[in-house]
Amino acid sequence: MVSHLVNTIRNVVGITGNVISLFLFLSPVPTFIGIWKKGSVEQFSPAPYLATLINCMVWVIYGLPMVHPNSTLVMTINGTGTAIEVVLLTLFLIFCHDKRKRFEVLLIVLVELIFIAVVTTLVLTVVHSTERRSMVVGIIAILFNIMMYASPLSVMKLVISTKSVEYMPFFLSLASFANGVAWTTYAFLPFDPFIAVPNGLGTLFSLAQLLLYATYYNSTKRIIAARQETKIEMNLSEVVVNGNNDPKKTQQNTLD
Repeated sequence: MVSHLVNTIRNVVGITGNVISLFLFLSPVPTFIGIWKKGSVEQFSPAPYLATLINCMVWVIYGLPMVHPNSTLVMTINGTGTAIEVVLLTLFLIFCHDKRKRFEVLLIVLVELIFIAVVTTLVLTVVHSTERRSMVVGIIAILFNIMMYASPLSVMKLVISTKSVEYMPFFLSLASFANGVAWTTYAFLPFDPFIAVPNGLGTLFSLAQLLLYATYYNSTKRIIAARQETKIEMNLSEVVVNGNNDPKKTQQNTLD
């Protein structure tokens, strides 16, 4: 009776985790709409999307029936996440005008794909029990899951140095926090250290990002307002200069 109840709660939490994870994977959409409108990725970093891609692919392997049975929810959401990250990285490459950065992103994606192919082949051919396969892939998954949650640390450094959260998407941080809480809860029904450890740490990383966002939100508004004011002043100056250099006006002034 108790085990049945725990299993039911686990499934409910797992489905909730799937929904939240979907929002996490889709949370950069507003950012990419802005990139599309501007026609450039500007200072946005590809690191979170690269880290999420490799993380999702590893968890797909972990969720395979021949690796970790009864983990369909883990496999389905991470398969979806893999497809979403491929689309986001494709858009990043399209709107990235820095050839060197574009080459680096492509190279990292290629390395990730080769790594996943090697891990999958070795786990399914060399390791012969689901317990050992779960342990091997689980350890790898922990590392990449922590990497995914920690990937915005470089952006956090930029936030602190510029006192602006303009390039740290709020919805990505919020979705990461909610995702971490959901999957940490799931990992305790019953206890799964390979899911609990990275998502517990991820919750802390995401909380730090949200605190940072709250700290520098007002200063960001002031910086953006000052930038817009400067832009308006520069446009007015150009109008004045162009008006003074108008040949017709100059000729009319000479005749007068």
